[in-house]
Amino acid sequence: MCDIESNCQYRVAVHMRKPAETTRLSFIKPLDPVQVETPPISDDWLHEIKYDGFRTQIIRDWAGVRAFSRNGHDWSKRYWPIVAAAEKLPAKAFILDGEVIAPEPDGRPNFHEMHSRMTWNAEQLAFVSFDILHLDGEDLRALPLIDRKAKLWDHLVKPAKGIIQYSDHVAGGGAAFFEAVEKMGLEGIVSKRRESLYRSGKMEAWVKTKCWEVGDFELLGIRREPGKPTAALMARNGRYAGTAAVTLPQGLRERLWQRVQEAKAAKPARRVPSAFADDVEWVKPGITGRVKFLRGEHTLRHATMQDFREEQIHPGEQEM
Repeated sequence: MCDIESNCQYRVAVHMRKPAETTRLSFIKPLDPVQVETPPISDDWLHEIKYDGFRTQIIRDWAGVRAFSRNGHDWSKRYWPIVAAAEKLPAKAFILDGEVIAPEPDGRPNFHEMHSRMTWNAEQLAFVSFDILHLDGEDLRALPLIDRKAKLWDHLVKPAKGIIQYSDHVAGGGAAFFEAVEKMGLEGIVSKRRESLYRSGKMEAWVKTKCWEVGDFELLGIRREPGKPTAALMARNGRYAGTAAVTLPQGLRERLWQRVQEAKAAKPARRVPSAFADDVEWVKPGITGRVKFLRGEHTLRHATMQDFREEQIHPGEQEM
């Protein structure tokens, strides 16, 4: 009788454990910060560097470690060194939210190196974790952010070495922190309410403030559409970079229109997206636009042309 009872208890125990051993932790749609012009000034906000890389979620459960893109695609093979490092962390189950970056020797992220390193030198990538959503069977999303970050540091990131890093923060002083980040040439900051819970989708409990930059771009052409601001198609370093709204003062704008008419070309001087095949007034090389744009974007975004100048193009320099 005792053997039968023991056998029954064993079977019941196995049956109860089975779901935990076969059900894997699932990807959680990330919390997306709202963009603002200036950072919050009250003391109940935490401020972090905005890392220029790929938003990534690292998940470990009973079957191993996986890495997911911001849209839930499995990128474990692309990030194999990060996956290997996560397997050595002490916790048995976790979900980490963060950013995969291509760090320079001084630690600054270099987005333009991301694709190259993912293909050829994945061991030179790093994962910067700024939140933890699950830890050893406990869903942490209902905890305040400040408590989640404490668990992230104590249980996971502090024991890690190098490739998995912790996104530190400052409490309050958002304006001063943003100014310091801007001077360092970084993309911007993310500010988060210290007591905020984690909810998927856009949430005003997290806001991002990006740094502006002004630079010179080659004017490829002008596109005019009814009811829309005139767009200047721009290139940089020989490659198409995006569009900038032409918001010049009237006198300067009229000079630009005159110069565009004088420098008309049959086709663009650089390769451009097929969407711009029609309805563009292409110009010959030689007009440089001064453009204000958001730093850290991979194509021009919220960009405006501030000024323009003409440069002398010598024979043989035109690239068609």
